[in-house]
Amino acid sequence: MVHRRAVITGTVLGGALSALTESVEAAGPQSAAQDRLVQDRLLEEIAKAVRSVRDEIERQNLFGEIAAVRDPLRTFLRANGKFPDFIEVGSDVWQQVYDWHVRFQQPIALGRTAAEGRYTILLLATNIVMRPDMAPGFIGVPFDSR
Repeated sequence: MVHRRAVITGTVLGGALSALTESVEAAGPQSAAQDRLVQDRLLEEIAKAVRSVRDEIERQNLFGEIAAVRDPLRTFLRANGKFPDFIEVGSDVWQQVYDWHVRFQQPIALGRTAAEGRYTILLLATNIVMRPDMAPGFIGVPFDSR
């Protein structure tokens, strides 16, 4: 397995050095001002690439797919001292939770409710219930089975 640090530092450092080397070799009889402009442009491109890698790593740690569901779960947890048994969501939100499980290789526990036969997926200790009759981005109020 390749460590993130090795990929980032190796890629950035190698790209920076190769970009600067190409500009010096290709410059030839250009003036010093033109060399400086080329180097500045290359350094800006390198900085842009580093920023995009940084933003991607930051995005992965935010868990954007499940952030909308986690907020009501956190509120319920603070109020009741435990995670809720159920929360109803629209089809898009349910599939985002499913995609999160796939992306981070988490075990997928699918099920169906006994009464209505709605699809469920387990997130932490809460069953996420898909409500296809609601708006795709719907997120309901968490509740317990009792």
